[in-house]
Amino acid sequence: MAVAPLKGLVDEALAKGYAVPAINVVDELSLSAVVAAAVEAGSPLIIQTSVKTVKAVGRDVLKAMFDAVVGPVPVPVSLHLDHCPDRAVISSCLEAGWNSVLFDASALPVEENQRQTVEVVAEAKRYGAHVEGEIEGITGVEDGVGSDAEAERQSLEVATRFVETTGVDVFAPAIGNAHGIYHSTPELDSQRITDLVKATGIPMALHGGSGLTREQFQDLIGRGCAKVNISTALKVAYMKSSLEHLEQARAADKWDPPSLFRHIHAAVKTMAAEHIEIFGSGGRA
Repeated sequence: MAVAPLKGLVDEALAKGYAVPAINVVDELSLSAVVAAAVEAGSPLIIQTSVKTVKAVGRDVLKAMFDAVVGPVPVPVSLHLDHCPDRAVISSCLEAGWNSVLFDASALPVEENQRQTVEVVAEAKRYGAHVEGEIEGITGVEDGVGSDAEAERQSLEVATRFVETTGVDVFAPAIGNAHGIYHSTPELDSQRITDLVKATGIPMALHGGSGLTREQFQDLIGRGCAKVNISTALKVAYMKSSLEHLEQARAADKWDPPSLFRHIHAAVKTMAAEHIEIFGSGGRA
């Protein structure tokens, strides 16, 4: 089963009322932990990479790690480039075999965003890949992309025209969600998801998922968020588990890197498993 197109995963999730976890990984350790959680739960999975990670690890190294980890697994996994405003990076990743990309031209006027997204969709089709579109910046900076200023939300008419004109496979709307850590429970415009799915017929992508309540997740998934992004939760699990283990190592004066790696792997795997359970994707592979 292994590598799978994004569109098939999210279309099926939309039709059956669950969400595919789309988790941003940062290295081979986090990648293997997330995939292990999906295999154990029998869940489809979207592995996401930020532009920052692509540049830090290297495109070819990152793709080779993905192929090595995902190749033998029995669940469908897609490789997605998250929030990329750089057309050159999009072209590079599509050429290397990414299954989908989010062309984030939300900083541009809608008409110019739409014009360029049409081009990206055409380019992706040549590789058998899919495209996620966005016209409103999601509040918060993630891996160097974005802004802390809340973007103006476009009308349903504008959003629908963008989807229909560009032919994107998934749409990422702003509904009061934000990247990073929520300091209080956000007030979300859930009805906007219902309206967009009804008007466009395509799955919505929920960004800024880390930190939402179970009830918020399940309400939005029921309305059509068939792809739910998780990034901050992975970073927190990774870094806190690392800190915890290093403090224990210092106290015992025992320094064993493989035990640190196992500790981080277990924490990230648990985090992924918790979200798979909430999203209802377990057993859907």
